[in-house]
Amino acid sequence: MSEGQRKSKKSRSKPTSNYSATRRLMLKTKLLRKAESLLDKEQDQKRIERENVLNERAPPLKLSGLSVQELQELCKDLHHKIDIVDEARYDLLLKVGRNDSEIQSLHQKIYELKGKMKRPKLKRVKKSADDMLGALTDNKLMKADFKANLKTVKKEEEKKEEVTDWRKNVEAMSGMEGRKKIFNAGQ
Repeated sequence: MSEGQRKSKKSRSKPTSNYSATRRLMLKTKLLRKAESLLDKEQDQKRIERENVLNERAPPLKLSGLSVQELQELCKDLHHKIDIVDEARYDLLLKVGRNDSEIQSLHQKIYELKGKMKRPKLKRVKKSADDMLGALTDNKLMKADFKANLKTVKKEEEKKEEVTDWRKNVEAMSGMEGRKKIFNAGQ
């Protein structure tokens, strides 16, 4: 092989890094530390901003030295403010819901335009041989007979024995006639 071919093979192979593994590890840890410190600063800034907004919107209440009438007025005022905030929250929830549904429909349109549709996961359904044969023949004239596979249950009326005078029964069964009746009933 000539030198030109060796260089072209070398350039095609995986490029080697200019940094050693220890140097890369050190740089990676420094980047992670810097990102962690930035994240902490951002969280502190958000916490301070939240406290400022809360103090601005809802200053601390001074309830000492107020009469009953003034406390009632204060309560009414607070209830009015709560109603206003609830209305604004409800409006924002509706807006967010509408925007979410619009975003979802736009994503669906994008997928349709690209031709990449998500296929829904189908559940496996067991079919009997008759169902598969019906699906293959595509015979819509056949109607399902749901009552065909049901068990029939017949209600038998319980035989009620008539309550009779026991003395008549004893007299009828006594003697030879009674034994003859028992013998004939067994056959």
